[in-house]
Amino acid sequence: MSSKRTSAVADQRLFRQHAPVFAALSDETRLSLLATLSAGVPCSISQLTADSKMSRQAITKHLRVLETAGLVRAETAGRERRFQLEPRPLGEARAYLDLVSQQWDEALTQLKKLVETDE
Repeated sequence: MSSKRTSAVADQRLFRQHAPVFAALSDETRLSLLATLSAGVPCSISQLTADSKMSRQAITKHLRVLETAGLVRAETAGRERRFQLEPRPLGEARAYLDLVSQQWDEALTQLKKLVETDE
């Protein structure tokens, strides 16, 4: 397999791996929930809805999306579930964005060289 083909296959795997994280981060409510949970204190749904105009059911749906993307995890404490931030997927998404940025930098450098040699 050529290096371009291998790179394209690797890119597709990375796209599939990171797409749920970026999709989860695309919503203002979910970003707000992550900001709250970034304080490092596990929170129940009651605590997360206390300062919100959203219903518990709506918050639960957003938490489910975040949990599916691996951005939060829940632990049961008695009758309630407490949610906390899982930072690993954010670090991995950041590393992916750094990789994409590096690829763009390299492509722009090549374009600049091409344009400058044609002058």
